Amino acid sequence: MGDTIKLRVSQIEKSFPGVKALDKINFSVRKGTVHALCGENGAGKSTLMKIINGIYKPDQGQIFIDEKPVKIQNPIQARQHGIAMIAQELNYVPEMSVEENLFLGRWPLTTFRKVDWKLLRKNTLKLLERENLPYHPEQRLKTLTVSDIQMLEIIKAISNEAQIVVMDEPTSSITQKEVAMLFEKIKILKEKGVSIIYISHKLEEVFQIADDITVLRDGSVAESHPKAEINADQVISLMVGRKMENIYPKEAIPIGKTLLEIKNLYHPGLYKDINFDVKKGEIIGFAGLVGAGRTEIMRSIFGLDPAASGEIRVQEKSLSIKSPKDSIKNSIVMLSEDRRRYGIIPIRSVMENAAISCLEKFIYNGFLHGTLQRKTIQEYFQKINVKTPSLETPIQDLSGGNQQKVVFVKWMLKNPDVLILDEPTRGIDVGAKFEIYKLMTEMAKQQKAIIMVSSELPELIGMCDRIYVMSQGKITGELKREEFDQEIIMKYATAAT
Repeated sequence: MGDTIKLRVSQIEKSFPGVKALDKINFSVRKGTVHALCGENGAGKSTLMKIINGIYKPDQGQIFIDEKPVKIQNPIQARQHGIAMIAQELNYVPEMSVEENLFLGRWPLTTFRKVDWKLLRKNTLKLLERENLPYHPEQRLKTLTVSDIQMLEIIKAISNEAQIVVMDEPTSSITQKEVAMLFEKIKILKEKGVSIIYISHKLEEVFQIADDITVLRDGSVAESHPKAEINADQVISLMVGRKMENIYPKEAIPIGKTLLEIKNLYHPGLYKDINFDVKKGEIIGFAGLVGAGRTEIMRSIFGLDPAASGEIRVQEKSLSIKSPKDSIKNSIVMLSEDRRRYGIIPIRSVMENAAISCLEKFIYNGFLHGTLQRKTIQEYFQKINVKTPSLETPIQDLSGGNQQKVVFVKWMLKNPDVLILDEPTRGIDVGAKFEIYKLMTEMAKQQKAIIMVSSELPELIGMCDRIYVMSQGKITGELKREEFDQEIIMKYATAAT
């Protein structure tokens, strides 16, 4: 396999209204290798992959497979050319079952052109058994966690006997055990001669599995090297166009009185005996393995899944929170880990998504004050460097990092006292992460109380004043900043209850 080129793109260009997304891209992937594609959000990585997968059509340029020119007009044609893609934003139908989603677009048909449900069930069971996945074929995806769904998306892509597999942030929501399983699958695929394009902001993963690394910046190829010829610091510098000395802008901020206090919170089957507090100007973190119960607690505090018992107190006042409306009314907001499902309205504009939380600010006598709305949103976007062609651009056209910053603006406009951030930097690049960390620091300076749930221990250690650790639905440890240690945190995270 060695130097045999499986996929090559030549002089690819793509523009959207107001922005050139790709400019004369030349990129190739060798047969049986992993080629990592790195770059900031908005650098053009996902756009290039969508062209390869037939979702977008290039304005200029050519795609070659096995050095033969091909035209890929849609994902069905991409599949016919042996290309499969795991998208960064999970593409699934919540109301459909596991079996329907796994084979979506390729359900087996009878001779009468009807769905062969028996064969579909047989194929699903065979696939689940082969991959050792514990799901029932009839389970609806809306009942599964983000981690479960991402694992199913990975299996769906690699089960299609593809020769070129695009993996766009495949480990952003899965456990370390599942990451190890994925890397083992990648190893097997390489041995079969499958070529893999791997997009990730987790550079430790990139250097663990990649054979070659290409860095995109501002829609162009910055540099491309065999892994042995480049290091992580060089990749970061190429991505952001500058050297980053400290990616965690933590500052010593005066911590005030207790703002939010949780007492004996309980939800059967999810968590129990939850007690913690967060003070004005403080950033607290929640660490733990996927499934430990962290997200479930935050959803209860925000009113999405109210607790069965316990007390939520803000500024020493006991609250009854039965819905998000109750929490927002009491100045508590939450940024969800599943941005696409709970954070944005994909087909609506960037401005509509940012303004939706506080339309009352812009409505006078029943009419929308559009000029004030536009001016306010633009000011916030400039403040946290949201990159968008225009305020009318559908938010689904923005990069993941810029979508996340729009969600931040949505909640900043509410001027909350308590901000819950569930995996706020999932799937975004090091530059966008830095801007979100700076925003957290600014809000802490304003004496807001911030709770950050994260699966990335370095960012919890880098940004938090205290860290609570969870395991199996219980808080198993609490650490002050001077006590932070990855080994100790993992010890608490794996503790039996």
